[in-house]
Amino acid sequence: MDSTGKEREAVQLMAEAEKRVKGSHSFLRGLFGGNTRVEEACEMYTRAANMFKIAKNWSAAGNAFCQAAKLHMQLQSKHDSATSFVDAGNAYKKADPQEAINCLNAAIDIYTDMGRFTIAAKHHITIAEIYEAELVDIEKAIAHYEQAADYYKGEESNRQVSANKCLLKVAAYAAQLEQYQKAIEIYEQVGTNTMDNPLLKYSAKEYFFKAALCHFIVDELNAKLALEKYEEMFPAFTDSRECKLLKKLLEAHEEQNSEAYTEAVKEFDSISRLDQWLTTMLLRIKKSIQGEGDGDLK
Repeated sequence: MDSTGKEREAVQLMAEAEKRVKGSHSFLRGLFGGNTRVEEACEMYTRAANMFKIAKNWSAAGNAFCQAAKLHMQLQSKHDSATSFVDAGNAYKKADPQEAINCLNAAIDIYTDMGRFTIAAKHHITIAEIYEAELVDIEKAIAHYEQAADYYKGEESNRQVSANKCLLKVAAYAAQLEQYQKAIEIYEQVGTNTMDNPLLKYSAKEYFFKAALCHFIVDELNAKLALEKYEEMFPAFTDSRECKLLKKLLEAHEEQNSEAYTEAVKEFDSISRLDQWLTTMLLRIKKSIQGEGDGDLK
């Protein structure tokens, strides 16, 4: 059957499901088998949703999954209701990002009510990603990453890595939004969490490096003191290329030597490519060198 045929069949199923729901509300049906008709309607809505998906009618699929979710809730089937809300959210993601968020929030409410915080965290991340990519609302993306991190931290210790991933997203955005203190606290916290873990400690130098850059943008002296603190806390940091770069940058900044600053950055970049975030932060520091104006790092 082609997609048009599937869509027609889905529309018929939706109409049939609606009839079942209305029929379940009559007094006698309520006494005798009202729930059965609601269960049948649930199944029909789900089948219709899957047919709409085949036809790539994402809004209709999302709506059908939503109807199924509401009926599952009526039947006291929380898990099935949450699953249907997630399916609705995934369908709506392709057509209506805000509606996708509404459905995923409905699923999160059910999961948190059931104490399923790890899965709730996962859906908070999905919402954060929609805010990042589709709706470009970074403040809201940050709030959902923070909520996800909180839920992961509340669970067993093996969720710490997942919590850290969310927190690092928050830190990166906070720094971009010039909320440097918030970024510093997170980078220091994650760096401290990872430096004693044999599997993760190689990443700690990156987090201390990013924290120091945030300090540097705010105040050169703070950056110096922070660098000393990180070397003391994590001696392996001293031999890292990141630490050596910071020392060269601090020296160049102190001498107000923009050429030496640029040279140090270029040398580092030739071995470890700078990403967009690091480039942005390094440029912000460079602009504080006298007469540098808008400058660049080349």
